[in-house]
Amino acid sequence: MNFDFSEDQDMLRNEARKFLEGRCPIDKPRAVMDDAKRGYDAGLWQELVEQGWTALTIPEEHGGLGMTRTDLCVLAEELGRVLAPVPFASTIYLLAEALMIAGNDAQMAKLAAIATGECIGCLAVWEGPGEPAFDQVETQVSAGLLSGTKQPVVDGIAATDALVWAKDESGTARLFLVPLDHQSITRESVETLDSSREAAIITFNGTPAEPIGEPDLLERLLDGAAVLLAFEQVGGADRALEQALDFAKERHAFGRAIGSYQAIKHKLADAYVNNQIARSNAYYGIWALDADSTELPQAAAAARVGACAAFWYAAKESIQTHGGIGFTWEADQHLFYRRALFLDMAIGSPRLWRDRLFRSVELHSAEAG
Repeated sequence: MNFDFSEDQDMLRNEARKFLEGRCPIDKPRAVMDDAKRGYDAGLWQELVEQGWTALTIPEEHGGLGMTRTDLCVLAEELGRVLAPVPFASTIYLLAEALMIAGNDAQMAKLAAIATGECIGCLAVWEGPGEPAFDQVETQVSAGLLSGTKQPVVDGIAATDALVWAKDESGTARLFLVPLDHQSITRESVETLDSSREAAIITFNGTPAEPIGEPDLLERLLDGAAVLLAFEQVGGADRALEQALDFAKERHAFGRAIGSYQAIKHKLADAYVNNQIARSNAYYGIWALDADSTELPQAAAAARVGACAAFWYAAKESIQTHGGIGFTWEADQHLFYRRALFLDMAIGSPRLWRDRLFRSVELHSAEAG
């Protein structure tokens, strides 16, 4: 069995890398950080739309290209390498996936707007600091009207449509599709550690909302997003390690390149091993996702845990390898560290996903026994 990418996917990767290296240098996320009102790089977003990236996995009958999620993970990894300041994950991994999996005919009509970049999504689950209590959500929908507050909502300022986790009239927590252009909605920016990716507090006060899918849809969406975000994290981790390696070869101390000292070698070797483990788990995850395998919950949790650990460690050790200059604002290393911590929390912390992994392994073992 061949678990590697196809020639076409390798070609897609090469073209994506050349495009992003030319169109998304490191000053793109820096510019968004310096101007909090921007929220994301609208110019880069439009260029991704023109390249067909937002249409990649959307079915052809809805204006998309009808390609696979494995093709999508190739783009995800390249976006992660350049710390792209765009709402790609929220829109494609979450909103588009929800519509394709569970949307009715009217809801799926939004897919065409996603393909053309007009529709931007966000996932509104959290209601404050700490891990989400999925069964104790306070946001409610009554008579088709949504009330409550969600925070932080990643890409909540840029979004045109939200997937909101709320209780219906029976008390069952489920996802609702909510257009964000209604007058009953207020949005306020929230400062994040990585200000090249914005977040918001969104308050709903009698906002029209319609249910989408069954109550278990959120679990399926989070599993899919965990796999695709794992590729973004692996891309960022690889780039952080490359920067550290390049600097370790160029920087000399006491007449030798600092990369020749064991203390540096061991750090970078550990980062390399972590990255390879994360990549292996991400491959397992994308196989399970594209095959619609029953192993997806376990594969997704393994991919998420491994990728969070790898990106955090590689970014941290890249700062350490760069020494004094690595701690300065002018250096790029802190941008990768910020993005690593931001992605750690984007769909729940590594602790939450470790718990999901343990439960999945126990359930799999029980079924096998």
